Amino acid sequence: MSGHNKWSKIKHKKAATDAVKSKVFSKHAALIAMESRKAGGDTSAPGLIAAIERAKKDSMPKDNIDRAVAKGGGAGGAALEEVTFEAFGPGGTALIITAVTDNNNRTAPEIKHIFSKAGYELGAPGSSLWAFTKTSERYVPNMPIELSDNDGEKLAELIEKLEEQDDVQEIYTTADTPEGD
Repeated sequence: MSGHNKWSKIKHKKAATDAVKSKVFSKHAALIAMESRKAGGDTSAPGLIAAIERAKKDSMPKDNIDRAVAKGGGAGGAALEEVTFEAFGPGGTALIITAVTDNNNRTAPEIKHIFSKAGYELGAPGSSLWAFTKTSERYVPNMPIELSDNDGEKLAELIEKLEEQDDVQEIYTTADTPEGD
């Protein structure tokens, strides 16, 4: 009977890692589908190629990639759009949240709820965009802000809650981090 306990532990570990992979793969699939829709299903479009390469780096199966390309290319899928949310968080840090959604009427209130539960509010378009410079792949803070330990912990909790939301793709902040991210 000792093997039963070992298998049980393996099964639970596998379930946890599979759940994490599933979340990552679904985010990649939404991004690929959106890029495919923009490109009209043309797999040689630079945006679509970049999205596919990022998915491959995370070991996304080829079948999943092909399904996402087909969905975005017009195989009856819902229209996906990229939306950007702006806000200010702990210690006055500016935040930009990018999301890919098929229903902004669902995503916007969910993001707003996360902020209000943490005691913050979403900003109007352009309210925190000024604090960043957009490069080809990301937003870079113009003037990074150094946070106190307390504010840093609050920001980490807020970012963790935002990352749990399925539609959120990237979160950019003006907080100064040791790795420069």
